[in-house]
Amino acid sequence: MTPSALSRRLVPALLAVLIGALSPVVQARETLIWLLRDLPPLSIFDGPQQGQGAVDRMLPLLMERLPEYDHTILRVNRARGMQMLTSSSFTCDPALLWTAARAQKMLFSIRSMGTTSNGLLIRQKDRPLVEPFLSDGEVDLAALLNSNSLQLGIIAERSYGHPIDDVLSHASEQQLVRHYGNDALGSLLQMQRMGRLKALLGYGVEIRYQARQQQIDDRELAFYPIKGTASYQFIRVACSDTPQGHAAIPHINEILRELRQEQLVELYARWLAPADREKYREDAKGFFPDPAQ
Repeated sequence: MTPSALSRRLVPALLAVLIGALSPVVQARETLIWLLRDLPPLSIFDGPQQGQGAVDRMLPLLMERLPEYDHTILRVNRARGMQMLTSSSFTCDPALLWTAARAQKMLFSIRSMGTTSNGLLIRQKDRPLVEPFLSDGEVDLAALLNSNSLQLGIIAERSYGHPIDDVLSHASEQQLVRHYGNDALGSLLQMQRMGRLKALLGYGVEIRYQARQQQIDDRELAFYPIKGTASYQFIRVACSDTPQGHAAIPHINEILRELRQEQLVELYARWLAPADREKYREDAKGFFPDPAQ
């Protein structure tokens, strides 16, 4: 056989071997779908600060440290996001609160970012409705609801953390105004502004952002912590309970241990009122005493 004839036979054979060796690597590359909800100032879908929220800026830090995946960002509402997290698709939400009920259906990372806890918002002129239920500046939410003196606006399917979720689970539906829309908090604030709603629940920093978007003066509002709640809550990355999710969570945990001590703290601190930033930074030094949590 001539050298040219041998070459014609060997080159295709070698190419076939090479393609065969590489193709499993290409085929094994999974696409991770990141679910983002409109949750200012963690994630911001619209307006001049679009894409500049704390989680908006955290997500690229996660993606660049997970080069083994292709990444897709999908904007969803709360209901759609929860549906996808409990499906067979490979999806992760970078900003979800842990609850026992959710942990039965999806996988959670360690804590990633500390956020100020939810509280009760009323207008200044409605303070007399709440004052009988105040102690040391905190409102007894259970006693307030049991008084049947007002209806409380809440975002449907949101977890407000412990013990607020427990209080809400024992409240009658007549006491609660659930909003299911995409701009739920903004709509609740408008209802409150028009006098159709006296009180609502939300994160202080979230309320501050939404109020400014709607030209509501902070001085018109009064925000109260809820009795029994911790000062901070912690969001986590939640992934679908799939083989891909089980493989991803340990790597995500490694990344979060690297990022959460300083970088993620600053991403959230910038959204706080100037008077609150230093306290948050100081408190953040004790957020993660246990690397396993």
